[in-house]
Amino acid sequence: MLIIKNANLVTMHEDNYVSGSIVVENGKIIAVGTDIILEQYANAEVIDAKGLFVTPGIVDPHCHIGIMEEGIRFEGNDTNEMSGPIYPELRGIDSLYSKDIAFEYTYKAGITTVNTGPGSANVIGGTFTAVKTYGETVEDMVIKEETSMKMALGENPKRVYGTNQKNPGTRMASAALMREWLFKAKEYHTKLNAFKNGKEDAKEPAFDMKLHSLMRVFDGMIVKIHAHRRDDIMTAIRISKEFGLNTTIEHATEAYLIADAIKESGVPCIIGPTLGIATKYELVNKSFKSAKVMEDAGIKFAIMTDHPVISLDTTLVQVALFIKEGLSELEALRSITITSAQLNGIEDRVGSLEVGKDADIVIWDGPIFDIMTRPEMVIIDGQIVHQK
Repeated sequence: MLIIKNANLVTMHEDNYVSGSIVVENGKIIAVGTDIILEQYANAEVIDAKGLFVTPGIVDPHCHIGIMEEGIRFEGNDTNEMSGPIYPELRGIDSLYSKDIAFEYTYKAGITTVNTGPGSANVIGGTFTAVKTYGETVEDMVIKEETSMKMALGENPKRVYGTNQKNPGTRMASAALMREWLFKAKEYHTKLNAFKNGKEDAKEPAFDMKLHSLMRVFDGMIVKIHAHRRDDIMTAIRISKEFGLNTTIEHATEAYLIADAIKESGVPCIIGPTLGIATKYELVNKSFKSAKVMEDAGIKFAIMTDHPVISLDTTLVQVALFIKEGLSELEALRSITITSAQLNGIEDRVGSLEVGKDADIVIWDGPIFDIMTRPEMVIIDGQIVHQK
């Protein structure tokens, strides 16, 4: 049993910026708040936070850590299967290397959970997986093997395939391919459910691995659609409405320029990476003002690193620059904790300091978004994995 006392709690739940305590047992939070009677936990190890900020572990909503390994080129890069544009049957977890050197500096920076998966070369590229950033094997680290189905619009698919005179070579071809396979998957899903439910004259469809994986989007699996430009964002929303998909717009670089349309659609965004230069035309309008626009418009959003596009240990640096341009500090922290968890369907485990959730906790040695601040201590699943 572990107790953290004298904490300046920022729970992302009920208690924010208040002095309180956290009690941890068997890797879970069993008590948190301002009125905990510590004497009832007589045999616990006690950590005195001495008034420092204590938050849930940071959750990155979209990256490629462990799949695009740091310091390794071909052998360590399993991000994109570029032999064809449609691969819904691929699973990011099957490419994930738990000893990517990036994991060590990531958890030491207070990022305790990541949602990692395939890149955006394909129109449909496979599933993301949510893992803790500390562990010996993937099985030690996994929270949810498949959180979401990755899809992509815009430059990347048309560049990868169009430059080789393959389909898709245009934006309309990418959208058409996405629709074609969604239609197929919906029909497969309907036939399979009719058979399973004993509908008269229903026959089991011939097994198709692609469709068997993709059909899960019709059971509510999150669909992460890569889209930077406003036209691609609107295409993603259009297709999502057509098929009733549970979609998040990934990157959403120009979403702030069409905030009213995004708000009306009800589709949340995972924005970024915004730190660094515009490496291609789709990024020329990226702006640190975007998060404030979304906050003011009431759009639900999280902030990603897209690691290794920007390194996971610069997560707070990037978010601080959004704050500099007007994003409120509490909403900024939500965007990399509880909202990030919600947009990947793992909020029952991580993203806030609540009773019953995983004891992923960070004690910071200064103001959370100060460039000089570092974790004083990082706890994952109730175990101290880093101490300054």
